[in-house]
Amino acid sequence: MRTSSIAAALVSLLLTAGFSVAQGATAQAAAAAAPCEGTYTIVVGGTGSSWDNDGFTGNIQQHVGYPTQIPNGASARAGVNELNRLVRNQRAACPNQHVKMGGYSLGAAVVHIWVTENWQTFGNVNAILIADPKRQGNPGADGGAVPFGGVVGAPLAGADRYFGNVPVKTICHWDYVCDESAGIWTYPDNHIKNYPHDFNMDHHNDSANEQWYNGAWYPASW
Repeated sequence: MRTSSIAAALVSLLLTAGFSVAQGATAQAAAAAAPCEGTYTIVVGGTGSSWDNDGFTGNIQQHVGYPTQIPNGASARAGVNELNRLVRNQRAACPNQHVKMGGYSLGAAVVHIWVTENWQTFGNVNAILIADPKRQGNPGADGGAVPFGGVVGAPLAGADRYFGNVPVKTICHWDYVCDESAGIWTYPDNHIKNYPHDFNMDHHNDSANEQWYNGAWYPASW
């Protein structure tokens, strides 16, 4: 675990999602509930993104706005709280609708944390985690994936796979942010460029429960 100011600065760089958009107010404009037909797809962008420019494409009903400029425990918590508010409002309006949520980088950590905290009280949901900094280890290996320990603060710090019975698809391709063994020299190019098709939420089904690690498929648990 590295706790120096240098390590803290590295954390800020590592979770940068490759967006240079300037984020204004973090609160997303109020919107009417999405229709109850089909799947309700909600996405969370990474560091530096905004709710209207997060890189995700496809049939998406909601983009989550939260403070993304500084990747730390406080920003992750704000994202989790807003994600929770939005999906529970939608569920109250549409109790039988499936929820598919996706996140990238810092946003993947937000979705990861939400699943860990809410799987016991929220069903009919699945998650897609792209370059998740909380991804635990590699297939066949022990230990956390992220290299910066507790520097960023809870709940962003740490790695686990406490997803309960929620189907979760994790995707990590030669990317230091979600796999320390990739080497820091892979950042930022691999973190930004190695997921060209994964941001299209239509490519992920509502029951995906698997891992994609460095181009290979693995079951959800190993």
